[in-house]
Amino acid sequence: MNNHQWALILGGSSGLGLATAKKLASHGYHILIVHRDRRSDMDAIEASFQEIRSFGNEVIAMNVDALNSNKREGIIADIQQQLPEGHTIKVLVHSVAKGTLKPMFSENRQTLSDTDFRITFDAMALSLYDWTKALATAKLFNEDARIISFTSEGNTKALPNYSAVSVAKVALEALTRSIALEFAPIGIKANCIQAGITMTKSLSMIPGYEQIKENALRRNPNNRLTMPEDVANAVYLLTTDEAKWITGTVIKVDGGESLI
Repeated sequence: MNNHQWALILGGSSGLGLATAKKLASHGYHILIVHRDRRSDMDAIEASFQEIRSFGNEVIAMNVDALNSNKREGIIADIQQQLPEGHTIKVLVHSVAKGTLKPMFSENRQTLSDTDFRITFDAMALSLYDWTKALATAKLFNEDARIISFTSEGNTKALPNYSAVSVAKVALEALTRSIALEFAPIGIKANCIQAGITMTKSLSMIPGYEQIKENALRRNPNNRLTMPEDVANAVYLLTTDEAKWITGTVIKVDGGESLI
């Protein structure tokens, strides 16, 4: 592999993003991670980043708010400064999990507001376009770049407390199709991965997640939940030369969970 190539992972300090960073580093990618975490969590996160560095490639981690449009400009400038001459971003992975989990209707709980929907949409969908456009404008993308984001079965199925995220996931898929079409002239391929139920910090924040887990196990013909590593493997496959004709689509990585 060309060792001038980088993977930029938005939300790479845990879950699918971190597993993807490890996988791509093991295949020779230099890794850029933009994440937003509390100082109290940084010891464990730094240990994970050291594990990525053990593959022998460069790792640049920025603990900044990737969703703040004013800060994004500064982050892009920092990336331009830190990337050696001739190095490009081959892979952009969008693994941002910032959404509001509330019911639409309840007689005794706080319900979703317009603002909740907008915050979730901006974070989990529109930010994909914001980053794609910013990187393209800065001419940081490789001439054969891959953009990969994560959707879920909430794109077609209604789940309690999940409606704001569902709206964002549907929008994320629509944006991916449009990115695949309109950024094709500069070599970008864009796809969504629909992961099965995966035991991550994000899942544990969903009210009633234990029941969601049990239901997924009952449905899955392979009798286990999806693991972050399963998803990371699929991301890597989509970065290969053999996958360069796959663009603008949603690929299920769920062990058959969605078949039932």
